[in-house]
Amino acid sequence: MYHQLALLLQILLLSRGIHPMEECPKTIVNTCGDCIRAGPFCMWCNQLNFTKTGELNAARCDTKDLLVKKGCDPSNIISPNSSHFLERNEPLSKGTPQTEPIQLRPQEVTLMLRPGKPHTLPFRFKRAKDYPVDLYYLMDLSYSMKDDLENVKNLGERLLEALGKITSQARIGFGAFVDKTVLPFTNTNKKALNKPCPEEAKYCQPAFGYRHVLSMTENKDDFKQRVSSLHISGNLDIPEGSLDAIMQAAVCENEIGWGNSTRLLVLTTDAGFHMAGDGKLGSILLPNDCKCHMSEDMMYSKGNDLDYPSVGQVARKLMEKNIQTIFAVTTKVQPIYEKLKEIIPRSEVGELSEDSENVVTLIERAYKRLSSKVIVTHEDLPEHITITYTSNCANGAQPSSRGTCDNVTIDQEVEFNVTVMAEECFGTKSFHIIAPGFREKMKVTVTTQCECDCGNTLINHTHCNNHGNSSCGICSCERGYVGQGCECKLGDKAESELKMECQRDNSTECSGRGSCVCGVCQCDASTDGMAIYGTHCECDDRSCEVYQNKICGGKGQCDCGTCKCNLDFEGSACQCRKSTEGCRNGNDGSVCSDRGKCECNRCQCQEGYQPPFCEECPACSSPCLNLTSCIECLGFETGEFSKNCTKSCSHIENIQDKSEAVPKGWDRGSSWWNCKERDTNNCWMLFTIKQQDGFNRYKAWINSVRECPEPPGIGTIIGGVFGSVALIGLVVFSIIICLIRAQDRKEWKNFEKARKAELWGPNSEIFKTATTTVKNPLHDGD
Repeated sequence: MYHQLALLLQILLLSRGIHPMEECPKTIVNTCGDCIRAGPFCMWCNQLNFTKTGELNAARCDTKDLLVKKGCDPSNIISPNSSHFLERNEPLSKGTPQTEPIQLRPQEVTLMLRPGKPHTLPFRFKRAKDYPVDLYYLMDLSYSMKDDLENVKNLGERLLEALGKITSQARIGFGAFVDKTVLPFTNTNKKALNKPCPEEAKYCQPAFGYRHVLSMTENKDDFKQRVSSLHISGNLDIPEGSLDAIMQAAVCENEIGWGNSTRLLVLTTDAGFHMAGDGKLGSILLPNDCKCHMSEDMMYSKGNDLDYPSVGQVARKLMEKNIQTIFAVTTKVQPIYEKLKEIIPRSEVGELSEDSENVVTLIERAYKRLSSKVIVTHEDLPEHITITYTSNCANGAQPSSRGTCDNVTIDQEVEFNVTVMAEECFGTKSFHIIAPGFREKMKVTVTTQCECDCGNTLINHTHCNNHGNSSCGICSCERGYVGQGCECKLGDKAESELKMECQRDNSTECSGRGSCVCGVCQCDASTDGMAIYGTHCECDDRSCEVYQNKICGGKGQCDCGTCKCNLDFEGSACQCRKSTEGCRNGNDGSVCSDRGKCECNRCQCQEGYQPPFCEECPACSSPCLNLTSCIECLGFETGEFSKNCTKSCSHIENIQDKSEAVPKGWDRGSSWWNCKERDTNNCWMLFTIKQQDGFNRYKAWINSVRECPEPPGIGTIIGGVFGSVALIGLVVFSIIICLIRAQDRKEWKNFEKARKAELWGPNSEIFKTATTTVKNPLHDGD
């Protein structure tokens, strides 16, 4: 979409005499044909040895001025320009009754265009005197038009007389219409179909849709005879089948007898019209096919089968058949047809009197308005071709999709300009420029120029080291040789392998800014002075940071994306003068506490330290535990570093015995720590440390007194041991005594029980008497 708008803007500028700046887009160009297709102002240098070693062929493609500046001889610059050839230029407005007069010149044009480059072509139009006119009178014969029919019967003579003032070659024809003969448009009762008029009507013809009555004729008597035989008809609803009738009158050219002439169609009615979709009310579902359907009796045979045409279909067919329309309508429906006029080109609306008495005057005025307005436009325009028109008329200076001239009189010549542009390359395409209302057409044939004619190919030329042919300044190498001048013999390596060596991380060959010659990138030489370099042409002196619209602020050199600043400047874009005043701590004057770099007079801190002077490190952990061994050897000469304390702990300054003491109210920031750690004797060491400038450098205030636990007494330990042993023995002895007593008590109980069992007597379990008494139950009484 953007490309099309740009092309249209270019056409408008050229049509106004404003030429856009000539530029050649930087696209991928390998051949002269690629260059021609790259842009309308691109030209190709055919000169041998024009490019430097390793320079891409794209350097041969540029605007003419830049190619000349780079040393190309103008005679070696190839630039296919747009051209045109005029053919069949008969004189304007010359003709006899036997030959068709010519009003449009030229009649045929051949254009050779470069894509994207507009070409403006002038042509002329001159209204011919005595140009033939065909007028077809199409009348509404519904019952409301009964008074008008009587006046129309005598219309032929008056119409031909009026047209005779314009041309000696005038013809008239006649057609009539009412509406489709189906409900709800017409009463389908058999009696009503035969006589759709009111009962009091003496003469009435059967209902019909459209009927062609009289083909084009110069005979006024024939017109009167045919029209006099007609009678009024009728229908049910108010809108009529006007569009059905117009469509058939336009497409049935042979039946109507339209000639190579100015074609006028006059529609007279006092009602509105049905349009596409209304047919569904009568169960007519098939859309209108815009074709001629005339029966032998010249009736519209598909009126009850096809829907009404749409307004767009009617407008398109009238335009296609070159028919101008005059709507002669009554006052009450005039607004409807004024709206229709806006859609249908080359049409006029006139107010018809109630009895059509003024129809001749109306047609005469409308024809003058139509014929004095000349419009040129096009038909059958192919894709990828754009057109705009201007004219030398007062209302035609603004470029538009068609050219217009008003109030053009007979024998007045007007000039139009058509600007044609091809958007892209194609073969050959054609279209026609037409003047609606007139039969002439100008055929325009367009061919695009997308290839170069560089002359003969130089066989095995020295430019190609005798190993290739030269065409358009480019070498086509023989097998086994590659390179810009066929200077590289492949040998053991394939060409693909050599090209791989010119690719960085499998990216574009030579970063797209150089050519690969025998596996080595030869970088392009930029036209604007930019230096391109690097193993893979990945570097240049323009891709650095910009400050105040200058690369590296104008205070340094760009080196492969990084600014190398002058001595007194620094920063990513050399935007600052060198200074450390803002980076010095007021206490000791060190720069960024030796924990950062001073850039642009501000500290860039390292490892979690914070500006402004890189003193504080909130995220850093306490160093107390790591310094324990050194604190022990420095403060108490014990521990693992005691033998080489000075060397191992040189990063800690011990000020225990010096006059400097821990300041009161010392800053408890992240650079100070109060520590309490154990030494190798399990004593607590108390010390305070402060971090110095740099990393792993500290001042230490060590408390000379350690908190060591007191050793336990020997007697107490021995006494405790003996006491514990005695106590344990006593407990064990008591437990044993308790167990023995429990066992004795159990055995005593068992003894007492056994003793009781040994006693003899009646209660003894084992005692029995020595006498046994036996009783006889039979002598129990004795």
